[in-house]
Amino acid sequence: MQNMREMLRSSLGRSLGGLPEMERLAAAWPVACGPAMARRGVLLDFEGGILRIEVSDSAWMEQMQTMRTVLEHELARVAEVKLAGIHFELKGTRRWKR
Repeated sequence: MQNMREMLRSSLGRSLGGLPEMERLAAAWPVACGPAMARRGVLLDFEGGILRIEVSDSAWMEQMQTMRTVLEHELARVAEVKLAGIHFELKGTRRWKR
């Protein structure tokens, strides 16, 4: 089963190749973290190699922060995008304005 997952992840990365980086990351997000976590995080922006994700509540914020390194690695691998880091922000507390 693990080999099948790896094959699907690799195939997804290749198929996303022509899309802008943010769209590739958005498509890779549920694959990289799983559907339960994906529903709790909304990808907001990708700039300067930093991906900003809005998290639904503090419990999921803690979970995502704990898994930050794994999420960065998986997202970069599946989306085939170079990530410098992930910035998590709690829903309703957005500090960065565009």
